[in-house]
Amino acid sequence: MMSAEEERMFDLDGWAHVSSGKVRDLYVPQDASAHGSGDVILVVATDRISAFDHVLPTRIPDKGKILAQLSLWWFEQLKDVVPNHLVSLDVPEPVRGRAMICRRLNMIHVECVARGYLAGSAMSEYRATGGICGITLPKGLREGDELPEPIFTPATKAEAGSHDENISFEELRTTVGAYAPQLRATTLKLYRRARRIASSRGLILADTKFEFGVVPESTSAHDIILADEVLTSDSSRYWDAADWEPGRPQYSFDKQFVRDWLLSPESGWNRLSDEPPPPLPDEIVEKTRARYLEAFRRLTGTEPEL
Repeated sequence: MMSAEEERMFDLDGWAHVSSGKVRDLYVPQDASAHGSGDVILVVATDRISAFDHVLPTRIPDKGKILAQLSLWWFEQLKDVVPNHLVSLDVPEPVRGRAMICRRLNMIHVECVARGYLAGSAMSEYRATGGICGITLPKGLREGDELPEPIFTPATKAEAGSHDENISFEELRTTVGAYAPQLRATTLKLYRRARRIASSRGLILADTKFEFGVVPESTSAHDIILADEVLTSDSSRYWDAADWEPGRPQYSFDKQFVRDWLLSPESGWNRLSDEPPPPLPDEIVEKTRARYLEAFRRLTGTEPEL
């Protein structure tokens, strides 16, 4: 039987596996000259899905391909806002459609979150404190309400099994120094652009997270580069604009559907326990895959290559 780590990896000629995150595997060239530079990395999107900082034991078929190709589409829409890490799509055949060769960066270890609507962990924090990440919000907001203006709510980036934690801008500045103002400005600029595009497709982009890095030789906080996945149904909350109604949960095209099932009595799982989440039923797997596909189709107007 393969170990959990071995199950995560593809066997790719010319590439050596170096690490696995919650849903992506990373490889480096075994021969750097074969790709023109030793400063690249192969990023492979798997069919794993995570929720509540756990990697679930069930895979979502084609998820990696759908989200990798959606990231590529968004990189193209946003390339005039900020550079991204994409170098090439000349990837090994076993991971074609779910992988990209990217520039190797020094990652800035923080989740850069933009919110335009009240949902998720932000709703819980607002109920407890009247604000989010130190930003005071108007009283009386309901779940799903649009905020007066988009806000930047950074969070620590946790390892698998640990929990991301919202932090204030002052705490972010302590962590990343001079990068903090540029991270905030770029995150909000990206969110506003993406929100307009999603709106034109009948979708509300309620919130999203971005990750950034810098090339090793960078000396300026203005040299940040957009990395990782971008505006996928894993990193973003998409709602159907025609169905939007504040004061209740919204119909979503993202993994909120999986979170909701895990929190339901049907799953039998106690989030506060030390037990790992249970496997997903076939019906939940099929409906989750359908929602990921629908988001791709509505945003891009095309079908993913599966």
